[in-house]
Amino acid sequence: MAEEDYGSFVDWNKMGDLAKSSGPTKVDCKDLKEFKQMARQGYWAKNHKLRAQVYQQLIKDIPCRTVTPDAEVYRDIMGNAATKKPSSHIPLPEFVDGSPLPQYCLKAEAVASAHQIIHCIAGQFPDISHCPSLPAITSLLLHFSIDEAQCFEHVSRILACNEPGKRLLDQTFLAYESSCMTFGDLANKYCEAAHKLIVATAQDVLDVYSDWQRWVLGDLPFSHLVRVLDVYLVEGYKVLFRVAIALLKFYRKHKAGAQGNQQQDSGKVRADIQAFITGIASTVTPDKLLEKAFSIRMFSRKEITLLQLTNEKSLQQKGITVKQKRRNVHLALNPDTFSSEIVSAKEMRDIWSWIPERFALCQPQLLFTTSTHGCSLNRFYSHCEGYEPTLLLIRTTDGDVCGAFLSTDWEERKRGGNKLSFFGTGECFVFRLKPEMERYEWVVIRHPELASSIKTEGQEDTASSEGQNSDNNGLQQPERPVGDLSPFLSARHFNLNSKNTSMFMAGNFDSIIVGGGNGNALYIDSELNHGRAGSCATFDNPPLCAESFQVSLLEAWGFQDAMAS
Repeated sequence: MAEEDYGSFVDWNKMGDLAKSSGPTKVDCKDLKEFKQMARQGYWAKNHKLRAQVYQQLIKDIPCRTVTPDAEVYRDIMGNAATKKPSSHIPLPEFVDGSPLPQYCLKAEAVASAHQIIHCIAGQFPDISHCPSLPAITSLLLHFSIDEAQCFEHVSRILACNEPGKRLLDQTFLAYESSCMTFGDLANKYCEAAHKLIVATAQDVLDVYSDWQRWVLGDLPFSHLVRVLDVYLVEGYKVLFRVAIALLKFYRKHKAGAQGNQQQDSGKVRADIQAFITGIASTVTPDKLLEKAFSIRMFSRKEITLLQLTNEKSLQQKGITVKQKRRNVHLALNPDTFSSEIVSAKEMRDIWSWIPERFALCQPQLLFTTSTHGCSLNRFYSHCEGYEPTLLLIRTTDGDVCGAFLSTDWEERKRGGNKLSFFGTGECFVFRLKPEMERYEWVVIRHPELASSIKTEGQEDTASSEGQNSDNNGLQQPERPVGDLSPFLSARHFNLNSKNTSMFMAGNFDSIIVGGGNGNALYIDSELNHGRAGSCATFDNPPLCAESFQVSLLEAWGFQDAMAS
């Protein structure tokens, strides 16, 4: 069999249809866009030797550090590996965090070869401190390697990738943990029904999402995973996010008919998802999985990278840079101590499931309530300034409950003087809890076509005021201080077709406004007594309550760092 050149470690009896070679025998393509399509469509998927040769070329083309260990380094370290039988007793390094080596379709004795390769990599990459996906990647590439030395070189090049803004594998706990938070944020935005299911069934949502990479690199059947690897080596890390989101969508569909989603230990939910993904071949083909993954209209790699950097910075500011026991996010909402006159602990927990993951370790801190501090906009500002983000809750005299998550410190309003000027970022959202529960995010999340491209440096953002005279020219978006968290989804990162779609929050001496563009989502007067609700372009929302309402109670909540308390 010609494939044996690239399959000496493979147990062909386990390969199923992948053991039969058919289709093209070479790839002749220089255009990257066309090459991406070929990868997504599985052009080389039915020919093991061709797939191995394509992988070899793709990995050879990865920009790497000047000094990257190659096959010769491995041979020097190991001596002549061809005459040495690898030891089956070499343990995996601590930095894989207990992740076992998936055998996939390897021969039993090839597992020892993979252990030996990883052992060598640990010696050559002393800066790796946390890399749970390494065993799966090594096992995968061994299926398509001529010998151990070639596999070692391929894995080394993936680890040594130094292309700016591109990552292939997380190699520190900080990078890994921020990727878990980023996946949680993406699931919250692009997989809302499945996210609701996880919130309803798992006690610790982030604990469930901490498995997201293992779903792809570990739990997926080999036939599905190699199709993912085809695209991953061409397009990079973002492919893992897409496939994991698609798996979450399929899991939710799988659970749709299940009776009673009672909340349970997160470990049981994790095991249930793992079992579903391990057996996914019975219901979802590899092509169907990729089709679902690439039909999700997500942000580009640049925006995902920005979110990941934001989450990394948040972890650094909390002092979380090495592995430690994660505090259960929902302990922050202790029903015995949480007290609000507007929402129950369960309702606040539901709201908490919508907020960005980097605030998941925070606990709610009541900053202002009209029942204690009175109905004064000035007092509202004085109690809320210095806090970022904040949560606004309103109960009307009709019994409706609505509110907003506001990403930016209310002190920003002063940048505009007395002029009503919009500020904030696309992480703001509005919601209603009663009569029914619904969240409305930034319209650009649901309709990315509204942002035609990333802005180039030097382009200005302006924010006009809603409900003001039409001759107002608006103000330039204020720059955030360098020390602050990166403002993920700041309007300045997008080339928006209309400024009406980036009016998040505004305030002056006589009102506060949330949402703008052809109306306001919420308008509250200076006495915090009367308000108006309506549709607006920024959140593309229906009125959150009666269009003209009287405030029964208004609360503002901050986010207190639970790690520091």
